[in-house]
Order: sequence, then C-alpha cells, then structure tokens
Amino acid sequence: MFQLVKDTKLLIFGDHNLQNLNAARLVCRELGITNKSFYQKIATFKGASNRLELVKSGLQSAIYKDFAHSPSKLKATIDAMKKQFKNRRLVACMELHTYSSLNKSFLKQYKGCMNNANIAIVYFNPKAIAHKKLEPITKEEVHTAFKRKDLLVFTGSRELEDYLKSLNWDNQNLLMMSSGNFDGLDIDKLIK
Repeated sequence: MFQLVKDTKLLIFGDHNLQNLNAARLVCRELGITNKSFYQKIATFKGASNRLELVKSGLQSAIYKDFAHSPSKLKATIDAMKKQFKNRRLVACMELHTYSSLNKSFLKQYKGCMNNANIAIVYFNPKAIAHKKLEPITKEEVHTAFKRKDLLVFTGSRELEDYLKSLNWDNQNLLMMSSGNFDGLDIDKLIK
C-alpha cells in the first residue's frame, strides 16, 4: 500500500484515490522522478474531476460530488467520506441515471450499498427512463432494492433541492453521486 512521507498533506482521500496515487508514484519512479519531488507535487493535486471532488466547504460542512453510480462505487465513496470526516454526519444522494441503474432487474444489486450514510437519498427521473425506452420503475421498487427502510426517494429535482436546502448543515456533509447532473440541480447552492 501507499506510504506517505509523514509531513505530506493531501487534498484527496479515499482508498481508490490513494491506490491511483501510488500507481502514479511508481510510474514517476520508472521515469526517474524522485519520491521527494513526487511528494512535493502531489500536495497540490486536487484529484480527477468528479472523483470525490470538493464543490464547496465551510467550517462545519462540505459538498462533494462523485461520478459513482455502480453499487460498489457508491459503497466505496460513502465509506471514504465517513472515514475522512469521522465526526460529521453524511447525507449521501445518488442519481439512478445509467441504463443499468434504471433497469428494474439490476436494481437489486444496490442492496446495502448506502447503509453507512446517515441519510441516504436516491433520485431518478421517470422521463429519463421513458427517454431511454426502459420499463418504468417505482419509488417502492427502489426502496425494496436498496433494503433501507429510511431511504428517501425523489423523482423531481426541485423537490430534492427543497429537501436538501431544508436540512441543518451544522457538522454534516453532502455527497452527490451520479454520472448525470440531477436534472440540472445547482449543487454548489445547496448549502449556505
């Protein structure tokens, strides 16, 4: 596993990011770049776009976005956020957007993947399902698939936005996960 120099501060976190960082270090070493030089440069690396990307932060809260949409990626991203911010609650919101995620028979793969979030939210747009010519899914089917009794399911971006804006963001982070854009939801304006 990746070993950091004791005083190296990173702007990225999460096991997947650290594994990728280690791969980059090994490539750089093969190219003749010293570990010392590598460690100096990675201190300013913000990570890949849409991969645990910081959108906005304050003293007691932050908004991150991630491209995660498969069950294993949702779980890994949520776990990374919980590990990084041990003393903060986590509101994790994911959008069912891809052909597979909107497929009724695939939905069951999401079982338990959002269990580590304090508040788990799933968003999908029925119009996107119709546009992709897939069989319609219901909120109840999403609840059944995720196997989380307190799961919140939204089918309108305005309704989702209103709910998120109503929350108290003291000591609580927001994680927005999708390969889409929650139907144009302006993520950076969700937390004041």
